[in-house]
Amino acid sequence: MTLEDEIAACRLCAADFAASATGHAPRPVLWSGTGARVLIAGQAPGARVHVSGKPFTDPSGDRLRSWLGLDDAAFYDRSRIAILPMAFCFGGYDMRGADLPPPRRCAETWRARLLARHRAVQVTLAIGAHAQRWHLGAAACRGGVTATVAAWRDHAPRIFPLPHPSWRNTAWIRRNPWFEAELLPALRARLKEVFDD
Repeated sequence: MTLEDEIAACRLCAADFAASATGHAPRPVLWSGTGARVLIAGQAPGARVHVSGKPFTDPSGDRLRSWLGLDDAAFYDRSRIAILPMAFCFGGYDMRGADLPPPRRCAETWRARLLARHRAVQVTLAIGAHAQRWHLGAAACRGGVTATVAAWRDHAPRIFPLPHPSWRNTAWIRRNPWFEAELLPALRARLKEVFDD
């Protein structure tokens, strides 16, 4: 059994998911290619991805692909990009309808082993607070997501911290015009460099 098969069969969080407001069963979603040069480290699949079984098949994915300047074919090319979130299953909603955080046990159980197999990765996109803490360390993330993303030059060209591409962050993007004016062009240029190498 491959590591990907083990993850696909994982049911560590079954009781937690059953007890959530959504009462759903685990469905791990990962998009892995051990030769990938780019790693997208997100938070966890959302409800739409839980249904589709394919990462970023939602408006957040549309926005992320726009940020990266990639079409669907390039984005889902496993030889180029691995999509390995901090948790592989949709965590469910709380009683108010808000997303539950990614269960820590998922990353603690699988992440180090999985990342060790992705030795070709040259660029990591750390999307959101959970991924940023894992890939950059707690000290680099003390000021929250805005401060971490604003300090992107401290981590580029190896790691680019990004806010979540959710449409809920549209106001954040308007308040931080440097994100689209400075970070995204640098990120697109770096991806072109990596893919053209």
